[in-house]
Amino acid sequence: MLRRYSFTNFQSFSDTTEVSLLLNQKVQPLTWEHTPASSQRVSTVMGVVGPNGSGKTALLKPLVFLNWFMTRSFHLAPGTPIPVTPHLATPDRPIAFELEGEDDQGIWRYQLTLTAERVLHESLHEKRERFGYVFTRDWSAEQQTYAIRQQNFGLRPSEARKVRPNASLLSTAAQYGVKEVERWTTRVLGTNVNIEGRVPYHDNDLLDASEFFAAHPALRQQMTRLLRGWDLGLEDIELREQEFLPAGREGVVKVWIPHGIHRWRNGATHALPFWEESSGTRSAFILLSRLLPALASGGLVVIDEFENDLHPHMLEPILNLFASPRTNPHHAQILFTCHAAEVLNLLHKSQVMLVEKDATGESTAWRLDSVVGLRNDDNFYAKYMAGAYGAVPQV
Repeated sequence: MLRRYSFTNFQSFSDTTEVSLLLNQKVQPLTWEHTPASSQRVSTVMGVVGPNGSGKTALLKPLVFLNWFMTRSFHLAPGTPIPVTPHLATPDRPIAFELEGEDDQGIWRYQLTLTAERVLHESLHEKRERFGYVFTRDWSAEQQTYAIRQQNFGLRPSEARKVRPNASLLSTAAQYGVKEVERWTTRVLGTNVNIEGRVPYHDNDLLDASEFFAAHPALRQQMTRLLRGWDLGLEDIELREQEFLPAGREGVVKVWIPHGIHRWRNGATHALPFWEESSGTRSAFILLSRLLPALASGGLVVIDEFENDLHPHMLEPILNLFASPRTNPHHAQILFTCHAAEVLNLLHKSQVMLVEKDATGESTAWRLDSVVGLRNDDNFYAKYMAGAYGAVPQV
């Protein structure tokens, strides 16, 4: 599970910013939470609220970047810049990240300091009686080389010295077949965010979602039950395999085309290709292809503009998938941005981050329960809309 993460000098955030999902013992029992072996309660939901252009997406990007860097940066071509951007006011200052999680083997912490040119520091620690290093990697400008220490990690020193400046030791070790790294490089992440921002839904996403559900019959059945129960006018969803001859390519390409099955008053049914369904139905279909894998096996979902094309009343039933032990047996978590302030009526104040940007272009973020004088029985929605907490559009 994700416990917390922090970052410094990243995009519109100059100062160190932390997003913590940890809950103290004073917080009342919540709908969306889990208590792992460490006995420290962890939220399974975090909503991010703020005006357009405030930095909400940038608050999510560190998780997506770290997941990519820890697992797949080995494939970055030699000499290619690392895809990170510092704050515009401090372009020569390094960017720093810290990620803390917990699994069935205990608590671990990953730290990374870098520029677009190279990693300056990378380390992984796990907590036994106290935190001890699994590996550390530090760049020496004087010697123009990395000093690397390992402790029960499994990567041969000769191979560790070959790690490129723009790649992580973890992703490199995975390429060399070091089994110890599977704990950190095989986590499920479902997202519509990349380092450039939110990736808008398009027709290829429908095809990708269809291919996924065609390959996972149990999740396909769950998707169908959910869409049918969300009052979208669907009787069923059929996936039909069709062949195409793409222009400029040889050979036949087979793809799965989703069709919504609707029942008329006379009892007859009609199949409608999903391209002719509403944008809300298409968005829900694609969203479930990202949520259900994490819910099935445990993992993290990071969604920007969660309510995109969906009615605000859809937020609660979708979030409830993360509350029920039946639909979330492995304690998957979701972090999302949202413009629908109604989410403040659903979540506890410890499960909401507020984000705003000042006139100098610097973003700040804070957890709602850090606001002084905030009471549990306050109407968070009404006070937020009145501007009592900040992070509202100044129109």
